[in-house]
Amino acid sequence: MTGVRDSAAARRIVVCVGSGGVGKTTVAAALALDRALAGGRALVCTIDPARRLANALGLSSLGNVESRVPDHKFADAGLRPKGELHAMMLDVKRTWDDLVARHSPDPARRERILKNRMYQQMSSALAGSQEYMAMEKLYELATDRDYDLIVLDTPPTAHALDFLDAPDRILDFLGNDAARVLLAPAIGAGKLGLRLAQLGGGYVAKTLARFTGQAALSDLGDFLQGFQGMYEGFKDRAGAVHALLSQPEVGFVLVTSPSPISIDEALAFHERLHAESMPIAGLVANRVTPDLWPGDGPLPSPEDLAPGLGEAGARDGGFARRLAATLAENQTLAGAERRALGRLFEDVAAPHAVVPRLESDVHDLRGLARLIERL
Repeated sequence: MTGVRDSAAARRIVVCVGSGGVGKTTVAAALALDRALAGGRALVCTIDPARRLANALGLSSLGNVESRVPDHKFADAGLRPKGELHAMMLDVKRTWDDLVARHSPDPARRERILKNRMYQQMSSALAGSQEYMAMEKLYELATDRDYDLIVLDTPPTAHALDFLDAPDRILDFLGNDAARVLLAPAIGAGKLGLRLAQLGGGYVAKTLARFTGQAALSDLGDFLQGFQGMYEGFKDRAGAVHALLSQPEVGFVLVTSPSPISIDEALAFHERLHAESMPIAGLVANRVTPDLWPGDGPLPSPEDLAPGLGEAGARDGGFARRLAATLAENQTLAGAERRALGRLFEDVAAPHAVVPRLESDVHDLRGLARLIERL
């Protein structure tokens, strides 16, 4: 079976998914770098708020537009790319604004929505907003740009499946039938803002206003009125994104740590992708405890280690005991992780790679290049 990097090399779009803290950003950057070194034009896109991608690429910062990694950064790392490497950090609010501008029937409607306080809150803080905009940005890049490879580093969600569920949740909110029924008098009247008086002073309206405040309810009514007629455009766009993710030129790379929770999430995500006929390019087990004593033989005792340590200049007798204990602990952890990952590798029929836990995070191009060799 080929490796993850070979599988990714046959794709135009790679989506790195996994639970938070498993190293998706680093793996995404390494796959994009691999294509650039081989002669392609590659882009890696992230919304990682920790800006780890910029650090890994040796850039001081990233923005909502693509930036090319300068040649001297490669030279400093001793690399000679045959192609180009670009990177960007998604601005969720700006991407929302661009989407509204695209679907607004006229400038007045666009400005009305952009200035609405409910919209401003939703576009920056609503749960699932990051995931929805990440998929929207991916579609824009895939259809408007000519990159040989686009790698999307998905948001650091607590649960990886949120990435696929977020668009439906956002669209459910925008097209919420209950809210539309409740606010129908104001929306149907075509008036700016919700006027509670038009709801006849009803019990439901009064109760809502008591909990949310009249201003918030008015903003919600105005927000839904502003989106009237645009919902279908948003829904069609989300459908197009979903269809894109099912194309053979796309490949999902599952990234996991050896922790049981992360492995369970990777298995759940794999099952979901399989059920929706979405292509899987590979599986990366990251930050795995290395096996320092291969084979099935017994581990060395302190007495076994003492002569060799003495020859190396270690005269402290306690050092051999501590080293033997540390080795035993490491091997116990490595064995447990190996068994847990074995279950994952058995269930996921895709190229996989095991990346050992490193002493420090990868923070430059040279480190990414070394990581490529592990993929």
